[in-house]
Amino acid sequence: MQKIVRIIALLALIACHAHGQSTKAGIKPELYRPLYHFTPKAHWMNDPNGMVYYKGTYHLFFQYYPDATVWGPMHWGHATSKDMVRWQEQPIALYPDSLGWIFSGSAVVDVNNTSGFGKNGQTPLVAIFTHHNSTLEKAKSDKFQYQSLAYSLDEGKTWTKYAGNPVLQNPGITDFRDPKVRWFEPQKKWIMTLATKDRITFYSSPNLKNWTRESDFGSNLGAHGGVWECPDLFPLTYNGRQAWVLLVSINPGGPNGGSATQYFVGDFDGKNFKPYSTKTKWMDYGTDNYAGVTFANTGNRTILMGWMSNWQYARDVPTVAWRSATTVPRELGLAEVNKELLLTSKPIKELDVLDGQGFSLKNLPVKGQYDLTAKTKNETGLFKLDLSTQNTNDFSIVLANDKGNELVVGYDKSANVFYIDRSRSGKTDFEKGFAGRHTAPRSAVATKISLTLLVDAASVELFADNGLSVMTDIFFPEKDMTRLSVKSAKGVTISSMNYTKITAGSKAGQ
Repeated sequence: MQKIVRIIALLALIACHAHGQSTKAGIKPELYRPLYHFTPKAHWMNDPNGMVYYKGTYHLFFQYYPDATVWGPMHWGHATSKDMVRWQEQPIALYPDSLGWIFSGSAVVDVNNTSGFGKNGQTPLVAIFTHHNSTLEKAKSDKFQYQSLAYSLDEGKTWTKYAGNPVLQNPGITDFRDPKVRWFEPQKKWIMTLATKDRITFYSSPNLKNWTRESDFGSNLGAHGGVWECPDLFPLTYNGRQAWVLLVSINPGGPNGGSATQYFVGDFDGKNFKPYSTKTKWMDYGTDNYAGVTFANTGNRTILMGWMSNWQYARDVPTVAWRSATTVPRELGLAEVNKELLLTSKPIKELDVLDGQGFSLKNLPVKGQYDLTAKTKNETGLFKLDLSTQNTNDFSIVLANDKGNELVVGYDKSANVFYIDRSRSGKTDFEKGFAGRHTAPRSAVATKISLTLLVDAASVELFADNGLSVMTDIFFPEKDMTRLSVKSAKGVTISSMNYTKITAGSKAGQ
């Protein structure tokens, strides 16, 4: 009997691990499985899709291949959460069909039932996605991607594909995908922001079924080192003034190699997008935040999650049962620097539920190395670190283990850049370009530097200067990085430091 109980407990433990953020406190997950980032139980995941909040539940759909840990015929996987911190994986939402595989897209709450999908007063959730027809692609057609609809009348649990699909035919563009749709209240119409090879094309519709082309943007602006994908268009307010932000993911051509997401800030009138600046800007300078888009129906908050990987090596990373995770949810905003509006990203406040024990330090002089390991007493190495200092000299934060692995996050004053160096972070030989030092220019001009670091089992997310400079990198240490130190060759004084253990289960677990 005791043996049976132990077996049941073991199976429960495995199941718990498989749900990522549902992991209990103190339970060691499988190697590299994040404790507070969403991962599928098994198999391949890439872009987040159709993120929408409805009736107290956040829905995360994602590009998913349920038969392997490498990319294949795409489905929409599904997970739900009450707080964007604890996710529960749900049954697959959308399967491939005769029109093709189910590529990226978005979902909206059709409050006014403009689509007519709602029955008996029900509000439909409507998913707008790209059908990718592999048969047409193999036949060398340039019309193998087109846009289609599905709807749910049971709050996202089950979905029905529209019998009139596709709703937007391909005019003959080989990359014609990733529709992000939102309601444009001033003109009472839906706006679709669509990636069309080397530009963005805006469409409008009164009912989600009939679409009219409005304008193109970007063929001669921004970065063009690779194809444009996964756009998003949303308004943000700064000092009472509304501006529109256009996100465009690009692969390859990112600032540190592989895939990344650029952005433009400007005006949108329901037809045309006009940027304030032609300068190329990046939402996240790390190598592992791609295809990020925002949730629909979150009121005044604009919250983004991205795919925490990179097409350069996503299929090669050394996880076993699954591949890829999402970033933590980030609240987006605007800040003005040198009379220019820049995008900011900050971890959502809901993540505070993960906070465990910690310590604070004030006015800490560091010259050479200051070892914090004895203070952290952290067997998992997962933590949040908030730090501020004056911009006087170089400094770095070093995560390490007794295998000789090191991950270094720092600030280079002479170059005025933040950096993450994963050259010696553990297993790096699975792809020739994975090891390296990645940089992000410091956008802020204030003398005070502030940093927030979020460290999970195989990722670090850096939010500098209140989210003006952001970096996300994954890494694969041979053993947990339980050693922590601050270094500065010339010396700095840390004005304040708050170290917090992240204990995914004690408050957030089930």
